[in-house]
Amino acid sequence: VELRATKSMVIREGDENRRSAGSFFTNPIVTARVADDVAARWSRMSPDGPSMPRWPAGDHVKLSAGWLIERSGFAKGTRRAGPHGAAGISTKHALALVNAGGATSAMIAALRDEVIAGVRATFDVGLTQEPESVGD
Repeated sequence: VELRATKSMVIREGDENRRSAGSFFTNPIVTARVADDVAARWSRMSPDGPSMPRWPAGDHVKLSAGWLIERSGFAKGTRRAGPHGAAGISTKHALALVNAGGATSAMIAALRDEVIAGVRATFDVGLTQEPESVGD
């Protein structure tokens, strides 16, 4: 529980990230060729940067959705303000979308779509929403 609390994955009063759906995107599982393409894009973007994390997943490769999100320009703590509040990315966990106060489901969905489009534009990899949406 304490480890999860460090990632704001436990509801605690005063934690600005406590209103979240938890991990919002699954880690993409891609072919080795796609993983190599993503690594090559990253290498061109940041020639001296650290290597891209990747893990074997049978005959495929698992990529880090959080890593892809952050390298696509969505830093931890990103906020999108609307007329009634703000939706954002957790300050501690790039996979978690949060209600930063007064956000509507439409605001969360818009941020989700923005992140998905950003990762697609940057790395040509699709992200999949993990939590199931129920109504508005």
